[in-house]
Amino acid sequence: MQAILSVSDKTGLVEFAQRLNELGINIYSTGGTKGALQKAGVPVHSVGDLTNFPEILDGRVKTLHPAVHGGILAKRNVPGHLAELSERGIATIDLVAVNLYPFVQTISRDGVTLDEALENIDIGGPTMIRAAAKNFPYVLVIVDPADYQPVLEKLLSGEVSIEERKRLAQKAFQHVALYDTAIARYLRPEDEKFPADMTIALRKLQELTYGENPHQQAAFYKIDVVREEGSSVVAAAQLSGKALSFNNILDLDAALSIVSDFASPTVAILKHNNPCGLSSHDDLAEAYRRAISGDPVSAFGGIVASNRKIDHATAEEIDKTHFDAIIAPEFDEAALSLLSRKRDLRLLTMGPTADKKGVQSLNFRHVVGGFLVQTGDFETEDLTLRPVTKRQPTEEESKDLRFGWRAVKHVKSNGIVLAKDGTLLGMGAGQPSRIDSVEIALKKAGERATGSVLASDAFFPFPDGVELAAKGGVTAIIEPGGSMRDEEVIKVADEYNIAMVFTGVRHFKH
Repeated sequence: MQAILSVSDKTGLVEFAQRLNELGINIYSTGGTKGALQKAGVPVHSVGDLTNFPEILDGRVKTLHPAVHGGILAKRNVPGHLAELSERGIATIDLVAVNLYPFVQTISRDGVTLDEALENIDIGGPTMIRAAAKNFPYVLVIVDPADYQPVLEKLLSGEVSIEERKRLAQKAFQHVALYDTAIARYLRPEDEKFPADMTIALRKLQELTYGENPHQQAAFYKIDVVREEGSSVVAAAQLSGKALSFNNILDLDAALSIVSDFASPTVAILKHNNPCGLSSHDDLAEAYRRAISGDPVSAFGGIVASNRKIDHATAEEIDKTHFDAIIAPEFDEAALSLLSRKRDLRLLTMGPTADKKGVQSLNFRHVVGGFLVQTGDFETEDLTLRPVTKRQPTEEESKDLRFGWRAVKHVKSNGIVLAKDGTLLGMGAGQPSRIDSVEIALKKAGERATGSVLASDAFFPFPDGVELAAKGGVTAIIEPGGSMRDEEVIKVADEYNIAMVFTGVRHFKH
């Protein structure tokens, strides 16, 4: 048997090659892989010994030769193939262990040039991988060092089953597909949001116990990105607590998205992807106290997110209620010591929350047979409020209107938020009728609704929602405008001396 080894990731390489040598398998290699094996004293031949042709173009062409690919691609059950190899003095290649230049790692470095990126696009490697995978009934193809030991065990037993060969081939094709996806994404212009063809590169982070419900199977995948796209649950480090569930991950993602939208210290409490508590305050512990006051009943068993380090004072407040998970840039030592005592409480750090302005990430929504793809909803930056009523909002109302507008962006449509003093007081979400959401928000806020402001993710189609809000004590409203009945809506607001502003921007979240 003969093998070609040419790997960028040299984990376990020497041990694997030593065992192959003990099995009597001749090893051929190139460049750094060959050097590493020679240094370790493993017998190895140059690929040039197969091709009788030197590496050319500064190593760009090494393995692209019939002596290599003929040996890989020949079908062992076709006498004509074997006769042709014999006639041309080409030996069969029975094992190919190759993984590729670290393209993503290279382009992730600060200041990397286009020339550097292009030099890290592997050509010979993917070609050998694809050839070996195509001929998997006869050629073993290995792209993952984790497969070295299982393959060795099967070689020692005398047979590698067709099922195992097929598994390795599938893994090899996927390896190359991920690699090509990264290159295509890097070369795509930033302003080309929706190319005619697009692939998404996914790597599994972990199996999950189940999905949204116990009868559903689930796993958590990371998108291989070639440019930094800000803080994420994918990149978060879990410090303690049980393994994350499917629903935990959904809620943590939503919570992180909310607090990342605020520059001032902010705490969000999430339940079923909606904020049941949210507050901004210079004192983080006070921000938490105000957030949980929004709906302390719904907060039980929810998710807490902060855009600042969790200190001991805040941790003491959080410790009074049962939560499933907490995510923050970091925890101070005392806070971590206190909160980690609860073995089931998941604590995660995600580093400093990133400024989303200018982030080019896309949002994918699955439908049967396809995806809907859109850019992120980051339109709250530099928002201009257009007063449309006789009374303009006061300075305090304006602050709360902006807070409410950022908050309602994260509430499922039809979304209504009541806010005051930088705190969410009541929220109505996911109702088919906007007036139903107003009613729910008022009920949640109770007496605190008096003097509050209201944010609506889309326009009021009828004035009834505004009238209900006014009777509940709301003094100012922010909404996109654009309804055929805007004049009627504004007229009702004037009758109740409500200050109303239009944004011209809608925040549907289905």
